[in-house]
Amino acid sequence: MAPEQRLRVIALVSGGKDSFYSLLHCMRLGHGVVALANLYPTTGDEDLNSFMYQTVGHEVVPLYATATGIPLYRQPILGRAACHARDYQHPGRQHEADDDETESMVPLLRAVMARHPEANALCSGAILSTYQRTRVESVALRLGLVPLAYLWKYPVLPPPADDVQLLRDMAAAGLEARIVKVASAGLDESRLWEPVTTPAGALAVQRAVQRFGGAAQGAALGEGGEFETIVLDGPPELFKMRIAVPDDGRTIVAEGGGASWMMLRGAYLEEKLVQPPHRELPVRTPALLDAGFEVVLRAIPCDRRVVPEPSGAAKSFLLGSSVPPLQGGRGFLQWSIMADASFAGGSIEEETIHVVDKIRSALSSVARNPAQITSTIIVLADMSDFSKVNDEYKKLFTEPNPPSRVTISCGRLLPAGRRIVIHVAMPDAVLGRGERNGLHVQARSFWAPANIGPYSQAIDVPAATGLRAVYVAGQIPLVPASMRLPPAGERALHEQLVLSLQHLWRIGVEMKVQCWTSAVAYFAKSSSADAMVHQVKLASEAWSLLHVPPEDDDDDDDDDSGPDLWDLKYNHAYKSRGYGDTQSANTALPDCTIFTLRQQKEPETCVPPMFAVEVESLPRESDVEWHAHMGLGHIDTACAEMMCLPGDGDSRGWGSWHTIVRSGDAILVHTVVACGLAESDPRNLEEQTLASVYRASLRGVGLDAKLSCPDDAPYLAYVDAACLPGGLWQDTGTRKGNELTFEPIPCHSIWSPQAERLGCVALYRATMVASP
Repeated sequence: MAPEQRLRVIALVSGGKDSFYSLLHCMRLGHGVVALANLYPTTGDEDLNSFMYQTVGHEVVPLYATATGIPLYRQPILGRAACHARDYQHPGRQHEADDDETESMVPLLRAVMARHPEANALCSGAILSTYQRTRVESVALRLGLVPLAYLWKYPVLPPPADDVQLLRDMAAAGLEARIVKVASAGLDESRLWEPVTTPAGALAVQRAVQRFGGAAQGAALGEGGEFETIVLDGPPELFKMRIAVPDDGRTIVAEGGGASWMMLRGAYLEEKLVQPPHRELPVRTPALLDAGFEVVLRAIPCDRRVVPEPSGAAKSFLLGSSVPPLQGGRGFLQWSIMADASFAGGSIEEETIHVVDKIRSALSSVARNPAQITSTIIVLADMSDFSKVNDEYKKLFTEPNPPSRVTISCGRLLPAGRRIVIHVAMPDAVLGRGERNGLHVQARSFWAPANIGPYSQAIDVPAATGLRAVYVAGQIPLVPASMRLPPAGERALHEQLVLSLQHLWRIGVEMKVQCWTSAVAYFAKSSSADAMVHQVKLASEAWSLLHVPPEDDDDDDDDDSGPDLWDLKYNHAYKSRGYGDTQSANTALPDCTIFTLRQQKEPETCVPPMFAVEVESLPRESDVEWHAHMGLGHIDTACAEMMCLPGDGDSRGWGSWHTIVRSGDAILVHTVVACGLAESDPRNLEEQTLASVYRASLRGVGLDAKLSCPDDAPYLAYVDAACLPGGLWQDTGTRKGNELTFEPIPCHSIWSPQAERLGCVALYRATMVASP
């Protein structure tokens, strides 16, 4: 690791297995551990039962300083679990030591940082607990420390394994951890002091929890409080001496309700046999790509694209005569906001402040606040302005789970004198508590890139009766553990395409997405049209392979290096393209069971459309950024269709793609219309023309006759800069009801899934319910 990438880490240690294994990962990745930090109970011999911190075994913790040779700092736990929400929000009082026990970390870490000013990161052992992770992230970021959670989602990372693989990995690393608390029907006090980080110990715990409903995610790892551990030894690179506890120093305390824990007295240090350090710490680093994505990487390019090409008129099987007349609209508020002309020529900071103020005003006009925003797209003239823009943009968001975000640069294609445009979207209806959910992981891990700052990986909101819509942030190909792009090489573009797609898939599975409606692959400005076509073909092939795996070919030699075709098609561990997340055990992405039986037999008809868009540049100078427009979840069996219609007849040369989902008395329709570059006369992009094109596309699937008052304005559009008519841009556009404004994203070029040049792509979403 290059010196500039090496972090100086403070390791939060509770004495348990997870915090020490996370510490070992820091060492394995080349970071330096400068100090250990621990919070301990103040209640004497009683177990504190903190929601946030492990307290059992705290008597042993002082020995870690000598055992490891790393300075240890300790302070008592103050306060209580005052904030019970899953996602932590610091109240922002004048005095940071408020009532919540989370804030006990602040004075402890400040004391460590005063002794070790070089410290710039904080590691913890969070595996599946959002409650713990968000609290550590909150404190770390307030203190200017990079949060590290290398065990986050570790159980679902490749290779696919059972639910105790992590315990076996700990055993292989030489970590010795023993059970010091049990609180599960499958684990009674007879299990206390048993080693758990051994193959036999892992198997025993697995069998015990499975006997008593241990199917819950993480139960065999103790993630639900089933058991807690104390670490006594580890590899020689970390533990120079071993901790021992005499037999008469272990006292069992029965807590009631099936819970028992062990009080430890008289712990001491033992000399270890001198062992030569390993050339490399025996800590398993998960593979960068899941097995299914490795298959995709090996397969592209192969000129076998399965893309949803418009092929003829078709009627929806879901929209039979039994469907009553429907009424409704998109149900979303939309703004595209830029600075007033008077700000042209000012600084980017001044322009951003003005845009942010206009967003606040727009929200205030409909009695909303920034916490209701679902997604944003930030379009910059110069990507080098991004850090300055972010400093002002982030002031909009003071609550957990800010909106998902896509950031691109369109260079000089923005209106004259403007350097930033922000597209803002949010549900029209005021959401109740718990209706808007978010995923905002700000710590580095092996799972997906951290979202440090004012945007979430995904936001999930109601879409129709019982349905959920998920809006995922744009995904660039950062290696999660390092937050850097993969190294340059002959197949660098292939790797970036597949890695960023894997990020999209992992987030989608975590958010229980069953299908995408459509997607765009943004590419930085290309050197030539031929180079752009090559990129488009690679992206289209990768997208298609993730939806329709290749059929078996008897002429091919057997290849034992990856999953077989049965796994790719039927094994759930691969149905989500490479890993099985037990939290999302009922979610496959894509989930073919949601489509009509006719389409299930023809999976190539269920591939959502993807387009390639050439812009000026992308964050971190990446080559590609994937943007899935909408993910849909909570779809019942055989209640979805995807349809493609060619550009002929009254469609005026516009092809269309539709995702139609029925749920109760509601129908959600997501529509994409696209027109070839040759047919994209600026007059064809006027609002009324686009509205008639949209209507024609609905008639094509037999839906328009059943609708009243659909919203005819696109919620997002991409237009080739050569097609932009004068006066197309508005200073502020509101899309609600019949107020039709159209502010597209200007592009250097746009491409169809078949690598044909397009002039415009426009997207519509509508939710309709039966008329009363």
